[in-house]
Amino acid sequence: MGRLAEMQRKLLEQMMGPEAMGVSNANLHWSDEKVCRNFLCGTCPHTLFTNTKMDLGACPKSHTERLKTEFLAAREANPSDPIFARFQTEYESNIFAFVDECDRRIRAAHRRLEKTPEENAKTTNLMREIAEIELAIQGGTEKIETLGEQGKVDESMREMAAIEALKSEKADKERELQQLTDTSGASGHQKLRVCDVCGAYLSVLDSDRRLADHFGGKMHLGYHELRNMLIKFKEDRDKRKMGPPSGAPAGAGAPPTPGRGGERDYRSSRDDYRDRERDRGYERHSRGGYE
Repeated sequence: MGRLAEMQRKLLEQMMGPEAMGVSNANLHWSDEKVCRNFLCGTCPHTLFTNTKMDLGACPKSHTERLKTEFLAAREANPSDPIFARFQTEYESNIFAFVDECDRRIRAAHRRLEKTPEENAKTTNLMREIAEIELAIQGGTEKIETLGEQGKVDESMREMAAIEALKSEKADKERELQQLTDTSGASGHQKLRVCDVCGAYLSVLDSDRRLADHFGGKMHLGYHELRNMLIKFKEDRDKRKMGPPSGAPAGAGAPPTPGRGGERDYRSSRDDYRDRERDRGYERHSRGGYE
């Protein structure tokens, strides 16, 4: 069986269950190693990123709704059984590892957008030269005042001409520094930024439509959901440490249904991104796209 056919079979098995596919593992128990524990406890990352560049392919373990139903029923009937705590710990560890790998890619992407050592050195030299010229202009201005008080008009005029030359040189250096700032680094003219949720590259020149496509896209929302899971895991651990509140209704604090609120998620992410770029002073680059 080819790889594509195997992936299709796995996807059909996950959607329909092994019984419908007539496979030999129809009698699996939810505790079997062949059953996906991420799927049992919540969400399997394999199902979040299909048809994206982060597509993991079909999960090698079984996703069967019957087993998940049986698992949830068993956990509700006997929540103190250590097996459920073990499954949950494994699930949380798997989600954390997946998000941690994304964070590693984000850090690497940030490093790729940083200036090279040569660019940093050139920037430092230009800033030092501009400061030195500024000091020379200040000194020349004080000298002109002294010469004027002494009635030395010709010398004062020569000094004034020298100061004008220094001001012109300073303006040239400042333009060079601005150009270096605008075009250095891997971001270059595109003004690239890294999405701090999924690690994709974004441009401050992107239109609202392009940003909406990104923040509402399957990959971004998938990582957004995983990060929300980590927050929920921490909140649940904190609650367990403090003990359950008295009189709390059953099922209180249950995690939200995956996939809901996507519209709000991408709009919020998009607005946060635009606000950060405005704060960085890039309004002049994004004027045609954001306004």
